[in-house]
Amino acid sequence: MARLPPPDDLHEWVSFDDDDEDRTWVWDLTFLTSRWTCIYGNGCPGVLTAPAPELEHGCCSYGAHFTGPDDAALVQAQLARLEPGEWQFAGVAHRRGGPIYTNRDGETVSRLVDGACIFLNRPGWPTGAGCALHHAARARDESYLEWKPEVCWQAPMRRHDEVDVYGHFTSTVREWKRRDWGPGGGEFHWWCTATTEGADAFVAADAVYRTCRDELVAMTGDRPYQQLVAHIDAALDRNVTFLPHPATRHRAP
Repeated sequence: MARLPPPDDLHEWVSFDDDDEDRTWVWDLTFLTSRWTCIYGNGCPGVLTAPAPELEHGCCSYGAHFTGPDDAALVQAQLARLEPGEWQFAGVAHRRGGPIYTNRDGETVSRLVDGACIFLNRPGWPTGAGCALHHAARARDESYLEWKPEVCWQAPMRRHDEVDVYGHFTSTVREWKRRDWGPGGGEFHWWCTATTEGADAFVAADAVYRTCRDELVAMTGDRPYQQLVAHIDAALDRNVTFLPHPATRHRAP
């Protein structure tokens, strides 16, 4: 029998149990030890049907999908703290009955203005292009995790929970895939962790498990995160080489 070539999107994983929570944690080591970083404002081509770095949309072209009432309420509360001039579309939000609404599919989402999220300040705005919530958090020396919709600060990571018939949870922390955006995800021109398109985002000086510490702790808790770090660091001390990310393996010479 002919030997099959390895899959293009090959990842390495590690798991461990948390008996206190009756949970198993599963971690995507290939992504978490990669040198991915957000390149918003540094040539990010966005997620439209063709590259559009000049728009500075990043992944905000289709707005935010909220995880539930608490997620939406947090954002609404922080919007009330914004000063005049911090949010370009504050007036539009007021005229349209608020920046958050329920769409035809029953999803709680942010409104779109001129082809992108209503929270996104555009190029030329005095505070600079980018999420008004993100800018406001930074201006106050606060964590943007406490300002932005969950999906916005988690991307490009995703936590997926499953429970078996005995009530045991399996929680997987991995990179975001195009499929996670739903049926339209495959139509994105670019996604920053994609195997063949996302190599430009793998330019950080340190690994994701270090640079995204705050996000990982918020997603999983401090103890699971520290156990992950201990495993990775111990492996590196033994000169273990983790499977590199597919995007870096497919980078054009």
